[in-house]
Amino acid sequence: MAVVELIGATTSKTGLKVECALDENTYEKGIRISKAQMQHLDIEGEAFHPDWNYTVKPRLCEQP
Repeated sequence: MAVVELIGATTSKTGLKVECALDENTYEKGIRISKAQMQHLDIEGEAFHPDWNYTVKPRLCEQP
């Protein structure tokens, strides 16, 4: 819990404020995502360490 509090207390001189909450949910392990499923995601890597820092953009819903 100390880490959550430290992250939540983060600010900057330019006005950045961070909200942080601990997710205590239990998630299923071992879920596999196929290469085809990954190719359908709109993932954009950041300039600094794009393998760690990235944005997953929402997809438009396909209309039937």
